[in-house]
Amino acid sequence: MLVCAGLCVPLFLYAVLAPSLPPHVPPSDALAGSSSFFERYPFKASVWLAIYSHIGNYWYTHYFYAVLKASYSMPSFRLNDVPLPLYFATFFYFSTYHILSNVLLRRVCTGYAPNIFRSIFLVCLVVVLSYFTAFTETLTISSFPYYSFEDPFMAMTVGSAFYGIYFLVSFPAFFRLDEWEGARLSLYQTGMDSLGAGMLILILLDAVRLCLAIPLTIKG
Repeated sequence: MLVCAGLCVPLFLYAVLAPSLPPHVPPSDALAGSSSFFERYPFKASVWLAIYSHIGNYWYTHYFYAVLKASYSMPSFRLNDVPLPLYFATFFYFSTYHILSNVLLRRVCTGYAPNIFRSIFLVCLVVVLSYFTAFTETLTISSFPYYSFEDPFMAMTVGSAFYGIYFLVSFPAFFRLDEWEGARLSLYQTGMDSLGAGMLILILLDAVRLCLAIPLTIKG
């Protein structure tokens, strides 16, 4: 808990220690240091990801339990049958994924003229990046002794596609925060966007579960 919670703290401190906005933000926002702390990009990005991470642990984990037969065995306090440190671990994991995806999406949006071909390329990039991110995480945490799957190979291959549904929605949704078409979202809009993305992912996960005719049981 100390490690996972401690690794989250710098992400919120960044809004205080480095208040200026990155170069891609419109010139009208250049004086970010004088703007409200709660309207600064680093803080809004952390809020977006914190909401998303909480939803992912509280709800989506049960789809991993049901569909992929995953389980956590480490002794821990739990919230809705999910070990509490994972709520914090997911936050800095997802922060890493989404900042890197932003770099790639920004490169395409700023390096190519807006047309149908760029749109198709962006869609393909998000699809590939989503599966790659999910597969890489599944592979790299396979050595963690307290997290296991009933069928590891199925979890790596088909399970990565299932997990990739998260990022199919969240990568473009997070990119919209202060970047997409020069939009600047308020803190309220940021929270609503994250909640909306979270609900869409939940619907898609449940649609897959229903297609597979797998019952969902939440122990709580």
